[in-house]
Amino acid sequence: MYTLKKSLGQHFLRDENISRKIVTGLRELLPAEDARLLEVGPGAGALTKYLIEIEGIDFKAVELDDEKVAYLLKTWPVLAGKIIRGSILDIDRPFEGKFTVVGNFPYNISSQILFKMLDWKDHLLSMTGMFQKEVAQRVAAGPGNKVYGVISVLIQAFFAVEYLFEVHEQCFQPPPKVKSAVIRLLPRGEKPAFRDEKSFFLLVKTAFNQRRKTLRNAVKPLFDPAPLEDPIFNKRAEQLSIADFAGLTWRMR
Repeated sequence: MYTLKKSLGQHFLRDENISRKIVTGLRELLPAEDARLLEVGPGAGALTKYLIEIEGIDFKAVELDDEKVAYLLKTWPVLAGKIIRGSILDIDRPFEGKFTVVGNFPYNISSQILFKMLDWKDHLLSMTGMFQKEVAQRVAAGPGNKVYGVISVLIQAFFAVEYLFEVHEQCFQPPPKVKSAVIRLLPRGEKPAFRDEKSFFLLVKTAFNQRRKTLRNAVKPLFDPAPLEDPIFNKRAEQLSIADFAGLTWRMR
């Protein structure tokens, strides 16, 4: 039938209840008309077989593994012409209009996938994804949380994050050595009030690059001496809100 490739981070969902739960939640968010849906890493089709039953959608799937592509096409001929062969990290935006993303994402590239969602943020209606639990927790974490970091701030700056539910290891084949969780991203109505996106990204990444230091020492190269006298720079990066980071961009060099 097919083989599992550890090098591609393949852990296939085999629990039908979880598959249906993900797809049911997704369907509630799809537009009534002109819905476009991209599945990332369909693998053996645990989600795909339910997704292709949704009426009236423009469906595509991106899959890197040629063996899985062959299996999918043989098992569900309706997928002919709907599979993009390649990595989610390398493909261009799959639709002209706004679209939805869903997937049991390969855990070895999960952070890169989230940054890809940031690249597509102006075109995403929603994203529902299965991640390693630790990654899902980082994405959803707020200020003061020990796992609050770069990915937390950057994703939450543009998306509302919903931590939906956790999934046991035995729901997969083979069972991963880590727990999993499903999260949802929904676009925020307004962007943070930063000076510009480039400054915001630079400040956040620089601040967390030395997260144990005070903000003053971590981001010193980005500011003139006067602004650094502000007491906010006595804090550490994980103590700042998204609004704090956005506000500081206006005081950068």
